[in-house]
Amino acid sequence: MRPQRHATPPPAEARLARIALDGEALTRLSPTLLADRAQAVADLQAENVFAPAGQPDGPYALRLSIHEGRLVFDIRRLDDTPLVAIVLALGPFRSLIKDYQMLVDSHILAAEQGREERIQAIDMGRRGLHNEGAELTMARLREKVAIDFATARRLFTLICVLHQRI
Repeated sequence: MRPQRHATPPPAEARLARIALDGEALTRLSPTLLADRAQAVADLQAENVFAPAGQPDGPYALRLSIHEGRLVFDIRRLDDTPLVAIVLALGPFRSLIKDYQMLVDSHILAAEQGREERIQAIDMGRRGLHNEGAELTMARLREKVAIDFATARRLFTLICVLHQRI
């Protein structure tokens, strides 16, 4: 079941203007994960819906990190003034993150072998996995942050990429 989209459009300032993954320099990422991260950040910066409950109007800056095995959404004003930190257990995401990594590894192998049909099948699987991850992200943030499905998909990508660092 896909979460409902907003009944009324959110205000234009209900968005992320800046996104950072804390701890980015800790390990090296594969070219595929680097590309996924860059695309997700670029897509989020171009268009997103992000409205933390009970907070003043945005736009917002988000520092996404994993701290002591928990996912942290550190939401700030653009001047870096802290607004709210949302801490979520990673447990519900772990099997999807593991599947995501398996698909990335399979995609790399299929590309190296030049197996176009296999690459297309893997890409279909990744789309489905991103949809499932978006639904989970929306569910875990429900009543904390209003986001749309496209924003949730991109945040899920960043969660997966960030998880590769630990």
